[in-house]
Amino acid sequence: MAYVEWRGRTCRVVWNTGVKDDRGKWIYDQKGGFTDEVVAKNYGLDREADIRNDRYVSRRDGAVLMRDYCRTWPDTQHVGHLRKKMIKSMIRLYIVPRWGETAVGDIKPSAYREWKIQLKSAPNVGHRYGEEILTVFSMLMDDAVDDGLRASSPVPKGKQARRGKYKKKPRERKREMRIEDVHQLACNALTFWGLDGFVFVWTKAFTGMRPAELYALQRVYSHPAWPASDPLDDPEEKDREERHADDLERYGPDLMPAVRVQWQHQRHGETGELGLFAPKYESQRALVLPRFVAELLEMLLASHDGEYVFRSITGGLLANANFSYYYWRPIADGREPSAEFERTRLGQRQTVTSRRPLPELPATAYARKRLYLVRHGHKEWLDEDGHSRIAVETRMGHEVAGVEGLYANVTVAMERAIMASLQERFERFLREQKPGLPDSSPTSLPSALVEWWKQQVTAVQQSGR
Repeated sequence: MAYVEWRGRTCRVVWNTGVKDDRGKWIYDQKGGFTDEVVAKNYGLDREADIRNDRYVSRRDGAVLMRDYCRTWPDTQHVGHLRKKMIKSMIRLYIVPRWGETAVGDIKPSAYREWKIQLKSAPNVGHRYGEEILTVFSMLMDDAVDDGLRASSPVPKGKQARRGKYKKKPRERKREMRIEDVHQLACNALTFWGLDGFVFVWTKAFTGMRPAELYALQRVYSHPAWPASDPLDDPEEKDREERHADDLERYGPDLMPAVRVQWQHQRHGETGELGLFAPKYESQRALVLPRFVAELLEMLLASHDGEYVFRSITGGLLANANFSYYYWRPIADGREPSAEFERTRLGQRQTVTSRRPLPELPATAYARKRLYLVRHGHKEWLDEDGHSRIAVETRMGHEVAGVEGLYANVTVAMERAIMASLQERFERFLREQKPGLPDSSPTSLPSALVEWWKQQVTAVQQSGR
């Protein structure tokens, strides 16, 4: 039973927490500063009621600082390495700076609402990223309740969460992907990067692969070697033998040319070392190729003997380059031609050019836009051609939820239809626009590519379709 003790002009109430310490003695909690004994007594009785109804949070538990709780909380989340890395970054950059010195039990709903407004108005926090930060904070508070550090979360739920001024969610402005724009990207990539870049752009636009999946695409998982060359090297894939047998019946140079999305290149969150990880959402999948992309991949792989299909300019791993900045931006935005510059060498004044002199690259429709929009454009094409939703979402590496996804299956006929429509889109482009190739690449245009391109244009023109 709670009891009251007077200390000078104020009194305190003491109550039994119902918990014993390591010596078997009861642990008591207290609160002082009362001037009315009845009020103090009722406060203590309320705390005992909370204890009986499992709602009680002791002052000791609620006094845990957020910076201490945040230190160990991410390790309790069973998420992928990229998600965990992002969570730790959000905690370090936004949650701990604001709440680190605040006790977990002292965070009030009003203080949370004030922080939410400030966070959403910060110039360096976009709408979607801000929502992600708030989601992580909400998860923190829910787990703090489960851990007995709070009685309830300060983050409003349900109708309370929707309280306030309505603000339409911003949506990125996009234009439809036109194949002539893809061709310009591919030509810029050919000039800036070489054959690897030319094939990279066409492969991305006609498969919709994520950038990190393209970086990690290995020869053994690519047409023309795959699926016969499949190393079955993923220990987490329990049915890999059965899956491989099915692939051999379905894909291959004489059946349907395809690549296998088995890995993506990412860095370990703790060490920063580059490694192979399962694709996002564990979306391993086979992607059938239109005939012209299959031929481009054959040409590229015949030009080198590297492990990975797409190499950097220096022949190394693409994942080790800052691709978005050093590759995508000049390819998409364009750049001025390499200029001569003055230097002094061995005491002599010299006028020299870059070791990789390049001609001018024209700006494309993707200037100042993300590489990921090319993946979005691939889905636009599939939707435009009226393909099955399950076939489209599976190709994009997404799962269709509910009964529709449970009952649906991607058939050979669906994949053949996708191959045919993509090939027809490319041939229609050649027939209607008669596009050419740029005048030069970092060295000279690959002769095999020049001859191949001429053959493609000629064959389409002669077919008269």
